[in-house]
This record gives sequence, C-alpha cells and structure tokens, in this order.
Amino acid sequence: MAETRKLFEDFPPVTRQEWMDKIIADLKGADFNKKLVWRPAEGFEVWPFYMKEDLDGVPLNDVAPGEYPWVRGGRRSGNDWLVRQEIMVNDYTGANRKAKWLTERGVNSFGFVLCNPQSVSHDNIATLINGIDPERVEINFVPEGRAIELAESLIRISAERGMHPSAFNGAIETDPLGRLMINGRLCIPLNEGLDYLASLFRAASPLGKLRLVKVNASLFSDAGSDTVQELAFGLSMGNEYVAALASRGISIDTAFSRIKFGFGTGSNYFFEIAKLRAARMLWSVIAGKWETQDKDSARMCIHSRTTRWNKTLFDPWVNMLRTQTEAMSAVLGGADSLTVEPFDTVFREPQEFSERIARNQQLLLKEEAYFSKVADPGGGSYYIGQLTGKLAESAWKLFVETENRGGFLSALKDGFIQQKIKETASARRKNIAASREVLTGTTRYPLPEEGIPDGFSAARAFPEHPVQADTEVEPLITARGAEEIEKLRIAALNSERKPVIFLLPAGNPVMAMARSQFSSNFFACGGYNITVNPLFETVGEGVKKAVAAKASVIVLCSSDDDYPSLATELVQAAPSGTILVIAGNPPSAEELKKLGIKYFISIRSDLAETIRMFHKLTGVTD
Repeated sequence: MAETRKLFEDFPPVTRQEWMDKIIADLKGADFNKKLVWRPAEGFEVWPFYMKEDLDGVPLNDVAPGEYPWVRGGRRSGNDWLVRQEIMVNDYTGANRKAKWLTERGVNSFGFVLCNPQSVSHDNIATLINGIDPERVEINFVPEGRAIELAESLIRISAERGMHPSAFNGAIETDPLGRLMINGRLCIPLNEGLDYLASLFRAASPLGKLRLVKVNASLFSDAGSDTVQELAFGLSMGNEYVAALASRGISIDTAFSRIKFGFGTGSNYFFEIAKLRAARMLWSVIAGKWETQDKDSARMCIHSRTTRWNKTLFDPWVNMLRTQTEAMSAVLGGADSLTVEPFDTVFREPQEFSERIARNQQLLLKEEAYFSKVADPGGGSYYIGQLTGKLAESAWKLFVETENRGGFLSALKDGFIQQKIKETASARRKNIAASREVLTGTTRYPLPEEGIPDGFSAARAFPEHPVQADTEVEPLITARGAEEIEKLRIAALNSERKPVIFLLPAGNPVMAMARSQFSSNFFACGGYNITVNPLFETVGEGVKKAVAAKASVIVLCSSDDDYPSLATELVQAAPSGTILVIAGNPPSAEELKKLGIKYFISIRSDLAETIRMFHKLTGVTD
C-alpha cells in the first residue's frame, strides 16, 4: 500500500512577522499602510494578506454549509441556484408562450411583471401559467396591485389541477415600502397598504411555499449605495415589514418565512460574495432578537440581480464582462436565484440575442465552470471570511443607527437614508469623473468611431424623475454612474458642428506618444473627432497639418522638460482662435499660462467637467 504524506509538513510555517518583514523589505522604504492597505468607501481597512488566525475573531465562521445561521449558504451539498428571467406581461398568452419556450432553454425561475393591475383575473393568471409545472419551475409574480386576487387565483388553479396549493414555489413580490421609497408616495395611505399586506398573508396562507414580500435592497445599489448601505438599509426594511406584520396579527415565524430579499450585485467581486454571507448572518441575528421559534423560518431567501449602476450604453459589450463577474459573485455568495440582465437593457428594449446571452452566462457557470457542484466554494478563504466579518460589523452599526432613528420608515421620512446614499453616489460619480473608478469603453479606452447604439431610447437610458408636490417622502433616485459623461458624448455625436481634436506629438518620443495616447482616449470619451498623428519633427510642421485638418483644438503632447520651448513655438505658429491644450500637468504650467495656453488635461482632470468646458469652447450644446 502506497504511503500517504501530508506535503505541507515539508514546509515550515511562516509567521505574520516573517511575512511583514519580507513585504517591508520589498517596499524599499515605502509606507506599508499607504501603499498596500486599501480603504474602500465602506469605511474599514483591507489588508493585502490574511492568515488563519484572522478568522478567529469572525463570528459564526466555523459553521458548515447548510447549517444555522447559514453564513456559508443554505445548501449542505452542491450550489444549484435557480436561473431566473423576467417577463413583462402585457399579453398573457404571449408571456405564457415565451415562458414555456424558455423552460426548454435552461430557465427554471420566472419573474412575471404584471404591468396592468386591472388585468389580473383568474382567467388571465390561468392562461399565464398554463402548462408550467410549479413543482419544477419557480414562479414569481411582480404585481402592481390586486395581490390578494392573484393569490386567490393560484389557490383556485391548484384545485383545478388537483394539487395542493403548497406546490407553488416562488413569490408574490409585494413591496409597498420600496414603492414608497422610489415614487415618494403610494396610491393609498401607507397604513392601508400594510393592512392590505397582512390581509394578503391571511389569504395566501394555503400557498405555504410562496414568499409574499420582497425587500428590494437592489434599489439601493441601483441608486449608487455601497455594500454596507445596501445591507443595512435592506435589513432595516425587512425588520420594518416584520414589525408591521406582527402588529397586525401575523406570527413572527410566518412573517420571517415569507419574506424574500433582493440584492443587487456589482463589480466589487469579493465584497459582493461576502455581502450575501454577511446578510444571512445578520438576518439570523435579527430573527433571534424577535425570538422566532423555528430557526428555518429565519433562513434568508436571496434573489440576486446584476446591478445597473455601472452599466453603460457605449461599448455595451463590456456590460457582458461586468455581468459575468457579478453573476459569479452572486453564485459564490450563495444566492438562491439569479437574474443576469441583458447587456443592452439600460438603453433599449432587450433583443432576443441579448436575452439569450444573459441566460447562457448562467448556464456556462453551471454546466462548464461547475459552480453548481460545490457548496460554499469560498469557504476557507481567509480574505472572504475577513470581509464577511467587516461588512457585517459595519452594516450592523448602520442598521442600529437606523433603528435608533425609529426604524426604516422613520429614517426614510426624515431623509436619513436618502442623504446617506446621495453622499455615496456623489462620491462615486466624482471617482468616475476622475477615473479613480473606471468604466471601460466610457471613461477610459472608448471606441473612437463608435456611434449611438441602434434602438437607443433616451427615456430608458436617462429616465427623468420629476419632482411631485404631494410626496410623503423624498424619492430615492436610481441612476447610473455613466449618465453624465454619456449625455456629453451624445451631445457631441448629435452636434451639427463636429469639432476636430488634433494631437501634436513632438520632442521626447516616449512621453510624446504616451501622452498622445492618453489625449486620444480622453477626448474620445467626449465624442470628438480625433486626429491621431505620428511624432512630428517640428511643432510648425504639426500646426500646418492641423490647419489643413480644420482643427478646433490642438493638443501638444511631449515631456515636461520639452514643454517650455515647444509651447513657445506652438503659440507663435498656431492661427488666432485655435484652442491650445497641453497634455499633462507640468511644473512649468504657470510659465505656459503666461504664454497664452490656458488649458491642460491630465489624469487628475475631472473628465465630465473638462469635456463640458470643451463643449462650450467648441460650440457643442448639450
């Protein structure tokens, strides 16, 4: 019999101090904390390495997958999440036909968005789910109203099919608090809406597997929140629902067991994995405070959806890369179901091709990457374990602060939640404008010849949020981080005037071409016509070609040392009225300004503000 050996016994253990000594030596005098310790918007420090002992302080980290409090997911083995696709229901027969077609293509969860509440009737609901087996496919309804009538129809349909109502698996996704938050008001007083919700719980009691409330925490991420805010305010909203239902006679266990959470998943890969783990941990803590009798009732049911904040309309194929990593995060974090939105959904009605790609992104993870085969694939990662603990701790502090203000509804009414998210969204927009948060294809590496996408809808890409006088609360504004720069680029593309940006590299060839490449990318983000050139022997030669090209703007690209002499030549040779720009932020900037050069672009420039300035200078109107 072959001898078995533990290979790690051949390697001596390495202490934290030994790691630190090696890192400090490699830094060659640079400050460790400034160089390698990351301080994200969530407000805590992230180290470049972690060790096993770092998990000792993380609560509930040693439980197994599928065990209370479900930090490591709700499955003991495997990770087979549900592949969900939303279907807008205007035509019930057509929606049914599409759903059955999709079941043959890997979809096993549907989100039927019932656009017209007046159309909800027994016959229409029966038509919608005709031929769909509720024991094999999860059926979720997103109603705008008449939720009780919907529940009664499902009970009646189960009788007509000769099955128990508990065979239906999925949700009737009511969310009056979410609608109040987005719209600023409800069509009925909120107390009446919560009374109606309690009545729905009673009417739908035979439908034992259906969740009846969806906490749409994804609205926070779509508005630009960070992961801590999405967690804390989502948990607070869930807690508000439990309190409202309990005060209306619904048992605590029933309330917990029939709430579903919806989280948005962004591109911060490991944070998004840890966010779902932290969410389950904290929801179990909240359930413990409510003294639920059945621990299983407190297991958080999570539907993840790829977020819209970071999606773009230019170079939209990059959205596929974004949604792929987001889908991976949701799956590794233990989501029960997942919607990958089509790459073009933020700027046009999704095409059949984009819907198919979105479905296949999940199927690739299941069938080819085997993400469905292992429970909690992130288990044992010191980094993910640490992030789980840090996110949970930070989110709990914000949750408690919200509760101390009277709970979610009170915090919403006094504007606390909206203000917190507005501050974060504003900071993120500034980071995007300053290229600290990169949106590939939009704020960096744009496709120079790209036009406005086919089927573009301004109403879809840039939805308006008119201020209404009779709102109960300040609406939470959902938006995308790229909207401002996209509008500027569209203005240039639609402008009757087509300003030409002429790049004039001269002097030091390495710096000249590097800054020429930077300038090309910078101005292409604004939708300009860019004339890219090889290195010129003299500035005068470049100016002659710029005049022939009818350039509105000449960008001198060179080294800091060369700028004083080359800029003097540029000012002397350039025609009057030509806008002269220096690529970079040289030490001689003040000297250059005295020569008459007013404009500089660099990695420190605010992209949106700078492009807006050049729009005004060149006659482009928004």
